Amino acid sequence: MARFRRASYVRSLLTITGSVGVLALALAGCGGGSDDSATTGSYGFPQATQDDKATITVWVDADRTKAADAFKKANPDVPIEVVTYDGSANGSNSFRTKMQLFDRAGSGWPDVVFSSQNNDAAWASQKSNGKQAFAAVLSDGLVAQDTLDQFTKGALNPCTVEGKVYCLRNDLAQVVLFYNKALLDKFGYQVPKTWQEYQALGEKVAQEHPGYIIGTVGDAFAPEIYFWSSKCQANDVTGPKAVTVNTGSPECQRVASMLDVLVKNGTTPNISVFTPEFVKKYSGMVLMAPGPAWYSGAIFNNPESLKVPAGQLGVAAPLAWAGEEAVTGNVGGGTWFVSSHSKNLKAAESFVRFATTADEYQVEVAPGYPAYAPAGAKWVKKQEESKYYATDLQAVVEAGTAIWSGWGSGIFSQEAIWAKTMTPGIASGKSLVSLLPEWQTAIKNQAQVDGYTVK
Repeated sequence: MARFRRASYVRSLLTITGSVGVLALALAGCGGGSDDSATTGSYGFPQATQDDKATITVWVDADRTKAADAFKKANPDVPIEVVTYDGSANGSNSFRTKMQLFDRAGSGWPDVVFSSQNNDAAWASQKSNGKQAFAAVLSDGLVAQDTLDQFTKGALNPCTVEGKVYCLRNDLAQVVLFYNKALLDKFGYQVPKTWQEYQALGEKVAQEHPGYIIGTVGDAFAPEIYFWSSKCQANDVTGPKAVTVNTGSPECQRVASMLDVLVKNGTTPNISVFTPEFVKKYSGMVLMAPGPAWYSGAIFNNPESLKVPAGQLGVAAPLAWAGEEAVTGNVGGGTWFVSSHSKNLKAAESFVRFATTADEYQVEVAPGYPAYAPAGAKWVKKQEESKYYATDLQAVVEAGTAIWSGWGSGIFSQEAIWAKTMTPGIASGKSLVSLLPEWQTAIKNQAQVDGYTVK
């Protein structure tokens, strides 16, 4: 039985660029072929007539345009057209919606798509309205098995449906504890190792250094940072159409209770880290923050965000609940898909393999810890050699294999559900504990809409 795994990536919302919209691209037939011309090929899915010289159309979000640029430089003879879209950020579901339009039109599918969401394999691997699945099977020979085997253990779980791999992970987004070593030393605080110590420190900070913060809950991926890391059974996808949801469990209750204390005392505000308000109010005031590995480049070492000076940012292991082994959530990481409709599978495969494994992008340019293990080791070495961090990055490496397996990758977006239910509730002053039943109901309802049996 399939076992999907949940995750989601950098959340900047962008729109389709250029003078033509996606529908116009569909009418223009950008790179895809219709099912009428498809013949069953050697990779286990119906294939259009192949043309090694056909232009491939690649959809990326703004941050992944750098991957396309690096590919073009390394492969100048491969014809490629790049289209920028929102990457399905924050659970917008734009990837799926647009592919459904192309299914109805019978043409227009892009050859390669990047998604910031790691639950897209759940739908992209399935037939839609009688049409063949959008995602090409990668593990039946399209991508070499040796390449697949070198991804970090568990990294391809969100891409694997009933034993077949349908996408490649861009990077791992394991949660670690970032902290400002200079501030901790100044205040005489120790780096917490458990969530209980983390809460106690937050209560002390609120009294002794009001205005400083130790985290935030204002983003739609907050449940992946806190609740996933607490083994909260809010998203236990156990099969293609089965999910167990129990937000009343002790594992959910304990993290909600902790956050209620920290939200109330101001050390964990309900504000998005991607807003100008956050940067203006909390630059120089972030004592620590649990968050995904990509926070380092997106938030802390970013001239447009917090701009933490070199030598101050420390990275510690994921927090554990007392008496338990530490586990982590996975906040995105992103996925690359090859279209089963592509007329140039050779070039499309070359692109996704390059984007996920090549040093030119993953080591030299990418801000997050690569899912491809050989690139990950080189990325860590490069980051440490930069002398930016106050500590080594072994915590990032170790956290990459500590992602809890009880949080699945269903079709429905946990981020979208959280944003519609929990975020407004927290903003109105309600406690997270009191909102847990509402969250459970919202998950259950959305899962059932998507055809899941909910336990």
